[in-house]
Amino acid sequence: METGSLEDRVALVTGAGRGIGRAIARRLAREGAFVLVNYNGSRERAMEAVEEIRREGGQAEAIGCDVSDYEACRSMAEEIIGKYGHIDILVNNAGITRDNLILRMTEEEYDQVLDTNLKGAFHTIRHFSRYFLKQKGGKIINISSVSGIMGNGGQANYAASKAGMIGLTKSVARELASRGICVNAVAPGFIETEMTEAMPGKARESLQEKIPMGRSGRAEDVAGLVAFLAGDAADYITGQVIAVDGGMCM
Repeated sequence: METGSLEDRVALVTGAGRGIGRAIARRLAREGAFVLVNYNGSRERAMEAVEEIRREGGQAEAIGCDVSDYEACRSMAEEIIGKYGHIDILVNNAGITRDNLILRMTEEEYDQVLDTNLKGAFHTIRHFSRYFLKQKGGKIINISSVSGIMGNGGQANYAASKAGMIGLTKSVARELASRGICVNAVAPGFIETEMTEAMPGKARESLQEKIPMGRSGRAEDVAGLVAFLAGDAADYITGQVIAVDGGMCM
């Protein structure tokens, strides 16, 4: 249920051109936030997300930035503050996969995933925290994964990046809590996206058998939790990791 609880707030969602990021951007906009749809690979997808939000009566703009680039993130932060005056919600969703068995995984495959998924979150938090601190408030929500809690064969790089996000979340939450800034992580399980749709049928069935609820989740399930954590009702929640996984890793 949309409540308009995020009116007058500026939200940045990284990697918001598709999948979970896009659903989060749409939900935050429906709650009243002005949403900055970050992209790196495809401006076209980001603009589709922006137009979708606008058709639904929301406000959004696209902003390009490779979050794995430290200086690019600094420039993005300065651009956003210069143009909009403040930042209230940061959602670190940008992520990639380069799956392989550990004996076959290349250094490049490992580094690419860690640079985008984990260092990307560090970069945005590093550059936006100064503004949150000046405002004495704000919400940072990191999109981790159940792979970071349970591990997953063939995903040593991805699982390591998502486990690292959990440690990053808890550490930053401790540092910023006294200034009214809440930092939490959301750990999606098997969520229906373009990425999971490409999986072979048997692999999908095998995964679903491990889910107590017996079905996969929707991107909107994740977006609903993010919207809650971004709002005032979650002002006393920080340093938490909440799984949206149908009971997969309980």
